[in-house]
Amino acid sequence: MRRLSGRLRSALIIGLQGIRARKMRTLLSMVSLFLGVLAVVVVQAGASIADKALLSDIELTSAVDGTTIINLPMQPKATDIVLGTVKDRSDAVAMLSLQAIIGEPNVAPVNPGASPFDEDWGGGMVCYGNGPCEPADAQPKGQAVEVRLTAMTGDVRPFRPLRPRTGEWLEFGSVPSMAPRIIVNREAAKGFERYKVPAEMRIPGASANITPQFVGVVDDGDIQPRAYVRLDELATWLPGGTAADPNAGGEMQVLVSPGSPVEQVLSTKLKAIGSETWVETVDAKKQMESQLKLLRLVFLAMASLVLLIGVAGILNVGLATVGERVEEFALRRAVGTPRMLLAGIVLAETLLTGLFTAAVAIGLSAAGLRAVSMLFGDSEPFLQDLQFPWEAGIAGIIAGLVAGILGGFIPALRAAGIPIATVMRA
Repeated sequence: MRRLSGRLRSALIIGLQGIRARKMRTLLSMVSLFLGVLAVVVVQAGASIADKALLSDIELTSAVDGTTIINLPMQPKATDIVLGTVKDRSDAVAMLSLQAIIGEPNVAPVNPGASPFDEDWGGGMVCYGNGPCEPADAQPKGQAVEVRLTAMTGDVRPFRPLRPRTGEWLEFGSVPSMAPRIIVNREAAKGFERYKVPAEMRIPGASANITPQFVGVVDDGDIQPRAYVRLDELATWLPGGTAADPNAGGEMQVLVSPGSPVEQVLSTKLKAIGSETWVETVDAKKQMESQLKLLRLVFLAMASLVLLIGVAGILNVGLATVGERVEEFALRRAVGTPRMLLAGIVLAETLLTGLFTAAVAIGLSAAGLRAVSMLFGDSEPFLQDLQFPWEAGIAGIIAGLVAGILGGFIPALRAAGIPIATVMRA
């Protein structure tokens, strides 16, 4: 073991001396290898970032992996059970989605049915307090915007990491306000910027029109204009059971964290009253794993081709270097240097060259990723504070080592096979 360690140390030292003595050849080898190693690093980093981006979009519109989603129809009895079960719990949050129109009273909204502002879904219903609902087309046009209003029992961000854009998020630990504070999504914010509407909100079944407080804007990935509000602030204006009126076009959803007993308790209670539920567990990463794996393999195959070109370059330089050093290697053989050590010297040079190239490629990739994060982080939230993936660094080191071995193996065999008699001809 000591003898092997000594030979390895000697090969590394002599290999470093050879690199220092032939700086230009080393530089040419690194240049030919650089693009191949860089391609492997970029592909691996890109795949990791793509994983994060896709998961981020799914988490934004659905929920984080492992979250259990319970969907159920709006029924007064079922709603009471849900709200009573999730009250003051951090491992579950209930969301009630209602129709809301903000703007002038007794007019049709500019986007009936809470349609996106650049699209026309047509139709839609307008409801007034406790009165009947009627088609939006029957009302005069006015300055009003329809949104889907989501009333929450608690902070939904641990389950759906909504991206803040401006303002602040709702504070659930404070005393409920008589003027409900609402957060709007980007589509709703676009509508309120385009149409200057009064801050008067009407909800089907509400005892009176409400004056909301706009406190922030978030990106929730929804193409519909949507607003978020604390349920306890909204409940002040809704008579008992109004929020759960199935005729008001509402929806109810419960998000439960993994391992929480809420799912089993809710399922049992709702089953006892005959309420139908739809339960699903978010497993987005597993669903898209095969697609991402195929995409990664395709790009890695392309990167491998570029790496092979670099290997051919370092092989060519290595053979030329061994040809110039025939007399040196023959002299070393004459003074008792083992063939294995001669091969180790050549292989050490190519391995060190591969590692140096990998270090440069990893450094430039990390710097480039940092620059992209700083330049485009504001427009693409998933790029904010983006860290260089450690998988990409490991892939770069492995690529550099493999290229060094492949590019130096044949020159190492040739150096080991040089006969001692060659020194006599010199």
